[in-house]
Amino acid sequence: MSNDYSKLGLKIGLEIHQQLNTACKLFCECKPLLFKDDPELVFLRRLRPTQSELGQVDPAAFFEFQKGIIMRYESNEVSSCLVEMDEEPPHSLNNEAVETVLTAALMMNAKPVDEIHIMRKTVIDGSNTTGFQRTCVIAMDGWIKIGEKKVPIQHASLEEDAARKTGAEKNGEIIRYRLDRLGIPLIEIATAPVIYSPKEAQDVALVLGRILRDTGKVMRGLGTIRQDLNISLSKGALIEIKGVQELELISLVLEYEIKRQVNLIKISNELKKQNLSEDSFERNFIDVTNVFSKTKCKVIRKAMQKKKRVYAVKLQGFAGFLKRELMPNFRLGLELADRARYWGRVGGIFHTDEIPAYDITKQEILLLRERVKAADQDAVVFVADSYENSEAALDAVVDRSIEVIIGVPAETRKAVMNGTSRYMRPRPGAARMYPETDIPPLLIREEIVKKIKSNLPEPAEKKIERLIKKYRLNKKLANQLVNSEYYLLFKSICKKSQVNPTTVAVFLTETLKALKREGVKVEQVPYDQVMEIFMGLSKGKLTKEAISDVFVWFSKNDSKKLSVVLDSLGLKMYSIDEINSIVDRVIAENKKTFKMYNQKSFGLLMGTVMREVRGKADPALVSKILKKKIAHLMS
Repeated sequence: MSNDYSKLGLKIGLEIHQQLNTACKLFCECKPLLFKDDPELVFLRRLRPTQSELGQVDPAAFFEFQKGIIMRYESNEVSSCLVEMDEEPPHSLNNEAVETVLTAALMMNAKPVDEIHIMRKTVIDGSNTTGFQRTCVIAMDGWIKIGEKKVPIQHASLEEDAARKTGAEKNGEIIRYRLDRLGIPLIEIATAPVIYSPKEAQDVALVLGRILRDTGKVMRGLGTIRQDLNISLSKGALIEIKGVQELELISLVLEYEIKRQVNLIKISNELKKQNLSEDSFERNFIDVTNVFSKTKCKVIRKAMQKKKRVYAVKLQGFAGFLKRELMPNFRLGLELADRARYWGRVGGIFHTDEIPAYDITKQEILLLRERVKAADQDAVVFVADSYENSEAALDAVVDRSIEVIIGVPAETRKAVMNGTSRYMRPRPGAARMYPETDIPPLLIREEIVKKIKSNLPEPAEKKIERLIKKYRLNKKLANQLVNSEYYLLFKSICKKSQVNPTTVAVFLTETLKALKREGVKVEQVPYDQVMEIFMGLSKGKLTKEAISDVFVWFSKNDSKKLSVVLDSLGLKMYSIDEINSIVDRVIAENKKTFKMYNQKSFGLLMGTVMREVRGKADPALVSKILKKKIAHLMS
């Protein structure tokens, strides 16, 4: 499909959000730390949308309000205060965060604004106790270079991160949030929609991520960086896909979204040939419970046992379309199901394109079709729930079916780890932003800008050159290191330890990537523990072969002492006396081999010793001792 991007009128814009590693939060003095223990304080709240100055209500906010959800907020004294609880006005803006964003902005050739004006962005999904997120533009009109192309940067902004969602209660009626993440400073970078392929989008994200890491002031780990993708086709619609956390997923998510829109356009064209329109649909939700009075379907039977009923609606002309694949393992029926879940709080929907299945019989479907007066070319969607939930769910199904005829609906979607995306909410409207009244504007002084500009971090190309020259890394390894989040850690390890730089670089890039693929939670190991591992290697407390084992142990346990890890894994190093003793024993046990091959027996003896001491002795030291003993025996 890559050759057709220009014909499709593909346009992509990126929004990169990255947590900043500052001493405190954006509007208070609380530490930007996540806590694992039980909360010290819990309170409930429900948020409501308000009208803008023009009397408008943001559709995304209204959507969240209609869910009727109650928020349960949890906090502790270290990571949150009255500011996060919305019981006290915000304090002054975090200057360290402002200067970090200015640094990144100047590296992207952006122009700082004269005054920082805090704005409120309406958000009532519960992720902020106030019902809005505070955000401010720091710089505008920048650019970065991708090959020979300049990609415009519309703005670099500073905003507060949201509360951390930790679960739900009472079938989703109460959502739990922790306030520890709320207020952590975020930098937001938005590009112009001048990216024309999924690969180019990933390349742009790579360069932006590199610039942010170069500031030395960004957090690491899963959840600290998020890429939001804005994508449109000429015959499609503007879709925002939120929450792509892995750089490698960007191109895949975009490719799948292109397929989804292309297939929706095809389906729309086919349905229009049937002369279907909005008037073709009747919102006639029929009680069909008696059709399933003896059903073997566990889901329906369980619902009926709880005094719930089964309701159905006919979708004229939709037979066969609900099973059409929009993107890999994602059919049109799932689009309808997502809307039903969000608006009706039902567990899911059934539809005739996927039957027979779920132990629903052909006879039951024949009776169902008869009850709703469905012809062969019609599809039937049905749900088992309360009347209120079923009505809301089927109403949403009809709305989404009408959109199918029109084409591609503009909406906000959430990225999934397999590359697909799911419906999240409607697109926000223009009434979403309004001025913050609790914080006065802040001047950006020219001397501060000059000071930052004169001390900008070294650009990536210079870093790669220096890595090759100073540390004797090959070009591929140097590139990988600069593109990773471990560049500064690499320099620090090489400065403080005697470990070979190539050994450090290989572990921080290729080994950690392999461990991550194996499911190791790499982000759980802080930099100081990685440093301790290499300092231990430098001091002879562990071997190069044991590095991965120690790292994996650190990722699963809370202890920060290397000695505890080595004892737990049985990796305590052999002393020189112990190595001498083992070598003597191996030589004695292989006396015949030694007499037969003399000097040539080294390889065999070395392999035998290393099988016993691997991970507990330096191979170079073992080799030196063994060679010395062989030479002594031959003299």
